[in-house]
Amino acid sequence: MQLAGKRILITSALPYANGPIHAGHLVEYIQTDIFARYLKLRGEDAIYCCADDTHGTPIEITASKLGKDPRELVAQYHEEHVEDFRRFQIHFDSYDSTHSPENKKWSDWIFSRLRQGGHIEERVVELTFCETCQRFLPDRFVKGACPKCGKEEQYGDNCESCNSTYDPVDLVRPYCTLCGAAPTRKSSSHFFFRVSDFEKRLREWLSRNTDLQEEVKNYVIRWMDEGLRDWDITRDPPYFGFNILDYPDKYYYVWLDAPIGYISSSEKYCEQHGRDVESYWMGPDSRIVHFIGKDIIYFHFLFWPAMLMGSGLNLPANLVVHGFLTIGSVKMSKSRGTFITAKQMAEKMDPSYVRFYFASNLGRTLGDLDLDEADVIARTNSDLVGNFGNLANRSLSFLKRSFAGRLGPVDSVGPWDAFQAKVRAAMDAYDEVNLRLVVRHVMEAGDLMNKYMQDRAPWRRIQENREDAWRSLSSCALAVRDLTILMKPIVPELCEKLERQLNLPNLDYSHLHQPIGEHEIGEPFPLISKLEAIHLLERDPVAQLDMRTGEIVEVSEHPSAEKLYVLRVDLGVEKRQIVAGLKAHYSASELAGRRIVLLCNLKPVQLRGERSEGMLLAADDGTRVGILTSPASPGDVVFAEGVPAHPASQLTIDQFTEILIEAREDGVYCGKRRLNTLSGPVDVDRSIRGRIR
Repeated sequence: MQLAGKRILITSALPYANGPIHAGHLVEYIQTDIFARYLKLRGEDAIYCCADDTHGTPIEITASKLGKDPRELVAQYHEEHVEDFRRFQIHFDSYDSTHSPENKKWSDWIFSRLRQGGHIEERVVELTFCETCQRFLPDRFVKGACPKCGKEEQYGDNCESCNSTYDPVDLVRPYCTLCGAAPTRKSSSHFFFRVSDFEKRLREWLSRNTDLQEEVKNYVIRWMDEGLRDWDITRDPPYFGFNILDYPDKYYYVWLDAPIGYISSSEKYCEQHGRDVESYWMGPDSRIVHFIGKDIIYFHFLFWPAMLMGSGLNLPANLVVHGFLTIGSVKMSKSRGTFITAKQMAEKMDPSYVRFYFASNLGRTLGDLDLDEADVIARTNSDLVGNFGNLANRSLSFLKRSFAGRLGPVDSVGPWDAFQAKVRAAMDAYDEVNLRLVVRHVMEAGDLMNKYMQDRAPWRRIQENREDAWRSLSSCALAVRDLTILMKPIVPELCEKLERQLNLPNLDYSHLHQPIGEHEIGEPFPLISKLEAIHLLERDPVAQLDMRTGEIVEVSEHPSAEKLYVLRVDLGVEKRQIVAGLKAHYSASELAGRRIVLLCNLKPVQLRGERSEGMLLAADDGTRVGILTSPASPGDVVFAEGVPAHPASQLTIDQFTEILIEAREDGVYCGKRRLNTLSGPVDVDRSIRGRIR
């Protein structure tokens, strides 16, 4: 990426001010922070600006439910976000809010420029309207099946399955996410941004920008080949946001003023540091680099650059796109218990470990990053502790103990050519924002010096040739200095500790390859300790259960037991035989075709000569029995909200009965956790209340 000698503005996508920063957010902010720190250490004129994304219906509704003014809610989350970023050593030159006078000014200015250029068109449109809630439903408040691929449970703006975009009225079988009612349609006058006016320029920008990831460019070009849609930038009241210029009853859609927050946040920085914001957004010597997740490619590669083109502002020099974070190979989810806030994460493990692990896994592809506890421990202990930390601790402690901490001449026959080649390779990888490759080169450089120290064995050589041992240790200290500089963007707090030990404050990239000369190091101390355990996800007994939705496709009487049925249950990918003692409570016709909840990892047993491969779950109040019913498709997982599933390979009936599950007035619960599916909560037939057996 050609950034040297330029004025550089770096941004991350704006976190929504409707909840805490979570582990998935941290991937992007740590990645961006590392790159910004790298550029600054290299001596570049770089600033990192971001802001809270504060507008939209979700914030307005959440604030209303809490009895708060939306401004009060976003102020609360702003403080929390700032503290979360501080915990993880993420440093912004400006961290602002989109609900600011600067953002209102720039939103009006860009809207005016686009309208003057003929790129804004007013139209009467049909929108989804909930008669029950008496409000228009923005895209995030209506769900249904994707009109392109048919995937259920998609929001009204884009499909998470096929990545297509559409209008809320295009959804198949839509429903209001606030009350569940099917919406009607209602007309309203809206403004549309004619994105198609910029198709030729967008294609040229994509084709000539060699820094953009190829797989992302291919996505965007395919969308353009399908035809660019004009973009509705209006929202109707009630709505928390900015009124559209000269139209007090209309509001800018949050996706219009949110990226403008990049501009307003950088203006806030300029106001505080005597700079001119136009030099970043209009000047020829500036470069803008955005970091985003793959879920917002469409907006940042089509809508946003088209807005900039139509306004006469600079286009981004690069947009770095990363994948999602999974936890133990499972998508982050509150309902599945794989949702971890930044605060919770900082309580579980040192944020430096998190920064190092993320950097070790962030390349230039859109592949998802998995936060696997065993891998975190192994990578931390082998690389951060066993390689980087080990070299520093052994060499500096020995120098202090045996040579009063004084550095001498370095060994002319050390592995310096290979070491410096790894240093240069790490620098090149930083330029390409390939942090995984940076870490690999740094660790390979550390391996060279650890092997050198082991081969030179100064603890033995000091008895035979004290001068030679001194040269070996001084060589290792010099290597530690260079590795500290390379690692400083990734683990800044650890490297500040090493700077104190080296007695070399404020190291930057100008010091690389340079001799230290006569020097006395500070007092060494253990830099980092081994990671023994993390326990990011709390284990709950219900996590042992492999519960799935099954459809009863066949009911027959047990040949040897009057009170038992033999059921054939479809689990989507397989069918199982279940023996159930339901004959006194259900007729065969009442069971046939029902969607039930099946415990699938119960040890198979023979019941009066018939094999039972699991157990149908039902509530028992002492007199009556009601089967558990599920709204999901056969094979879909049934889980306890907030508990990540870790099914045991097999359970006995005694192990199952130790886990208390019961049907209550408002659902089926294990303790405080409700049984659910991705299609909706589990229910109990006949309104039976009691223990599940």
